[in-house]
Amino acid sequence: MKNKSIQRILILLILTISTLTGRDYAGYAGSFLRMGTTARSVAMGGGFTAEIDRGFTAFNNPAGVSFLEFRHASFSHQQLPLDRRLIASAFSAKLPPTAGISLAWVSAGVNDIDGRTSSAVHTEYLSSGEDAVYISFAQRIQGWFGVGISIKILNQQLPMNNNEVAGKGIGFDVGMLIKPNENFAAGLMVQDLNSGYQWNTGEIFDRGMIYKEIFPTIYRAGIRFRKWDVDIVGDGSVITNHESLLGLDIRIGTEYTMNEDYFLRAGIGNSRISLGAGMKYRVFKKREAFLDYAFRFGSVAGVEHIFTYAFNI
Repeated sequence: MKNKSIQRILILLILTISTLTGRDYAGYAGSFLRMGTTARSVAMGGGFTAEIDRGFTAFNNPAGVSFLEFRHASFSHQQLPLDRRLIASAFSAKLPPTAGISLAWVSAGVNDIDGRTSSAVHTEYLSSGEDAVYISFAQRIQGWFGVGISIKILNQQLPMNNNEVAGKGIGFDVGMLIKPNENFAAGLMVQDLNSGYQWNTGEIFDRGMIYKEIFPTIYRAGIRFRKWDVDIVGDGSVITNHESLLGLDIRIGTEYTMNEDYFLRAGIGNSRISLGAGMKYRVFKKREAFLDYAFRFGSVAGVEHIFTYAFNI
């Protein structure tokens, strides 16, 4: 009877998540920054507002950088359908006694686009890309409470055969994190505050213009707790375009630790299920390194594979 009750609760939870995340906001600018970066976070559904992600803490909540104990570096690659790419790298470090800093880069794009004239004559193979450079700083106000900010330098390139038009901009993330002990944390974050691209099409069109393409702003709240060898994370998001509600998102995930060095993960976010695994090993005496893998279901184009390597310096 108890098992049946748990099954009903899980089914109701999944149906609720699917209903809440039914609205589509992926077509808005800056979607590559809403896909997740590391294999660990993707495998756990992406609900990392209150979790400190190894090497890429600032992406999920810049306030988490103030709780770092070591210097971290992380490299991540996502193998996406339709010849798309998404890569990320980050370095973060503690600034004694109670601060932290991080520098990160996220890049997405498509290569080998078949360029043609208005008469359908092939010209050349083109490429399109988006880049974001994160500069993050965080400070603990109390031993258990930290605040942080990320400044993002944004750039997008669109090919136009013999010309290329680029959008540039600056955006911000702000967050706070409460972490009274190793088993519980709660966080708040505002993602893409005033983020966007500014375009100038006057160089390629006779009637070109200057305009700004704004990213949706996301308000997120999350928790993380640990019991025995299981970590559970989750957060809820409100997505707006500064005028109206675009959608709601609930992300939940879990991680099971085996023998301290091996990890099994599962999660759901934006109505998509993710699974993954990871391992920890030691290099240079006490320095730890992590190798993680995740795959995500639910994309119309197919399954996505994510690989991440992170280590303490």
